[in-house]
Amino acid sequence: MSEPEGRGGAWTEERSDEGRRRRQSAPQASGRHGAVKTVTDENFEAEVLGGARPVIVECWAEWCGPCRMVGPVLEVIAAEHAGQLDVVKLNVDENPRTAQQFGIMAVPTMNLFSGGKLVKQVIGARSRAALLREFAEFI
Repeated sequence: MSEPEGRGGAWTEERSDEGRRRRQSAPQASGRHGAVKTVTDENFEAEVLGGARPVIVECWAEWCGPCRMVGPVLEVIAAEHAGQLDVVKLNVDENPRTAQQFGIMAVPTMNLFSGGKLVKQVIGARSRAALLREFAEFI
């Protein structure tokens, strides 16, 4: 079976007459998805702009296929660079104020903030290597 492509939560297997299938449970209420934390319009300033470390903000939407591909890549980057860099997720449908403030017109969009300022923007799904190249000067 392939690795999970979802937005958080635990994977379970179900058996049915049609055979096995995988189902993902809802993300945990803690607002964390592995090494990646969820931010909202209400806590964006404190969590991102007020952060001591550089922060990658993944702007995503539930209906976005490419977002499901880049989410696990950012989880790996967050784990590899823990302590040097924070990675957070912002659902643009649920948090339109912040999405509008930063001109998010397409998802996925990854914004890198350093010192409370937007310093780099990457639009579209990318591989781990491509994202690390894009953000290399800041991490």
